[in-house]
Amino acid sequence: MRAKDITASLSALVEQKVPTFLWGAPGIGKSSLVKQIAHEREIGFIDLRLALMDPTDLKGIPFYDKESHTALWAPPAFLPKEGEGILFLDELNAAPPSVQSSAYQLILDRRIGEYVLPEGWAIVAAGNRDGDRGVTYRMPAPLANRFVHFEMEVDVDDWREWAYKSGLDSRIIAYISYKNEQLFTFDAKSNVKSFATPRSWEYVNNILKSSLDTALLLDVLSGAVGSETAVSFVSFIKVMHKLPSIENILQTGEGEQSDEVDVLYALSAGLVSAVLLDESCLDNVLHYSLAMKSEFAVMIVQDLQRNGMTMENSEVFEQWVEQFAYLLV
Repeated sequence: MRAKDITASLSALVEQKVPTFLWGAPGIGKSSLVKQIAHEREIGFIDLRLALMDPTDLKGIPFYDKESHTALWAPPAFLPKEGEGILFLDELNAAPPSVQSSAYQLILDRRIGEYVLPEGWAIVAAGNRDGDRGVTYRMPAPLANRFVHFEMEVDVDDWREWAYKSGLDSRIIAYISYKNEQLFTFDAKSNVKSFATPRSWEYVNNILKSSLDTALLLDVLSGAVGSETAVSFVSFIKVMHKLPSIENILQTGEGEQSDEVDVLYALSAGLVSAVLLDESCLDNVLHYSLAMKSEFAVMIVQDLQRNGMTMENSEVFEQWVEQFAYLLV
């Protein structure tokens, strides 16, 4: 399923406190998606990496109760005590069977030892697929049957929408728009340590914002997304000197036009990012797009609309719709 569809489905199931399990390849943003749902619903979020835990980390430590003359379990402090939220059990199928057994009671009965999960909290788990070259243990059928399962796929349009909202460097968005296949280059049969994923492109964003010496850029990017992708990306961003003045377009709606596809991808991403930061320049960007190649003019408007930009009150948009109506049918 696409991230957008999973977000809608998970959000509805979280509301009903139905346990869900999100499957997917490494680095595609499973944990970020669940955290985003909690943020949008304005509820709590606790991320537990079960692969790093022992059984007693979940169940707690036993102690002798003098009043009842019985052994009780002191629950861990990191489990929620009140309110509502999402308890996210990440890497569940990478946890040893003994830890999975401890989690089983929490998922099945919403309690473990003396601890009871508050009614307002939903359980969401996630893990890599068996063929993803990660450490995984087969999930017992009774445990698997306690979840509603979703498998997340990488979708460029969903990623672009997220990237614009998150303020990623427009050069990265432009490059992925130009070469969709470079968003996710993971190959379970390959032994390379660095490969491109939505997560590693976030690392690239941070690298570009750092004070790194330009001479080291290629080597560092190679460590994030792999050497072939890094060389391709660095070659792409060198077209930036060919771009017409984005500042002039934003201020006047006029500027030189280009027929080079890589330049148009870079320019389109730059204009969309600029409008999302300052929507007062929307009319000028729409006016400029009237003279662009039609597919890029449409891409600019669609990207803006996906990110919540309304254009119905713009006189220039009326002219835009009239010019490109044949592409919108």
